[in-house]
Amino acid sequence: MGEKKNHEDQKYINGLLQNNSFIIQAIYDKFVPKVVNYIKQNSGSVHQAQDVVQDTLITIFNQASAKNLQLTCPFDAYFFLLCKCKWLNELKKSSNKEVTINEEVLSKNDDAHELAFETSVFGEKQVLFAEMFAKLGDACKDLLKATFKTKSMEDVAKNLGVTYAYARKKKSLCIGKLTELVRSSPKFNQIKM
Repeated sequence: MGEKKNHEDQKYINGLLQNNSFIIQAIYDKFVPKVVNYIKQNSGSVHQAQDVVQDTLITIFNQASAKNLQLTCPFDAYFFLLCKCKWLNELKKSSNKEVTINEEVLSKNDDAHELAFETSVFGEKQVLFAEMFAKLGDACKDLLKATFKTKSMEDVAKNLGVTYAYARKKKSLCIGKLTELVRSSPKFNQIKM
């Protein structure tokens, strides 16, 4: 996607990253009503729609932060597709039935589909990582959280009151355990890579 030109709606992604209240309000004013209407017409409530919007905005923010998300399509199409996919997944979970997508509602914009798919997969990976991280022991959690915040292992070891060699070895073991938990999860193979 490197050769594609950024869409002018990149301002919405940048605004989310900068926590720009004017941009965030513009997103709620311009794009959220369409999502709320869609969810209400498809077995949902306003409250459920608000949850979907919040989760989607958090996923977009996280992907933009971690992966330098570059928008190559209108924000409206991208945002709506993400919210719609998230809602359909919620319906599938709650009913254990196959959910069919009304293709007429979907945007014909290929870039929006591609970006929405990438962001959706990114969100699924984050959820899986968080679930498996929660299963680690407290010592591993504390060590890994410290390494996420502080890049220097010497500083991490000092802050935790352990030797540098122990901190490195323990970090390696904790990452190995986390990787094992992620890969052994049934969700791991369900996430489209």
